[in-house]
Amino acid sequence: MMIMRKLNILFIDDDEVERMKFSRVCRQTDHPTEIIEATNGEDALEKLKNSSLSQLIFLDLNMPKMNGIEFLEILKADERLKYIPIIILSSSDNMQDLKRCYELGIAGYILKPIRYEDYSKNITTMLDYWTSSELVG
Repeated sequence: MMIMRKLNILFIDDDEVERMKFSRVCRQTDHPTEIIEATNGEDALEKLKNSSLSQLIFLDLNMPKMNGIEFLEILKADERLKYIPIIILSSSDNMQDLKRCYELGIAGYILKPIRYEDYSKNITTMLDYWTSSELVG
């Protein structure tokens, strides 16, 4: 039996239903997680400043105040934060967004699927990977 370490996740999405759905999927997996929620990039930067470092960030692109790409640009320029793996979880399949996110050093890009089962499978796969991967931090 492998010991599972708790994953500290920062989940950034302005949609409350998405935040609830993500938390529900995490609770239904075998992975112990602690989820900090942020509603936009500004909120997320504040939470990163004022808390212990997240080990993984799930980020929506289309948000008010500061969108996902603006958040990425700031995060990746920060010496303390730039190594945190970031998974984009977005409804945008815009190729320019996709390319820009990879240029900025994201760890993955998942399109939000319509079906809950597909969403759950995608998130669980990411948690499986990141709990078995050696994280910086």
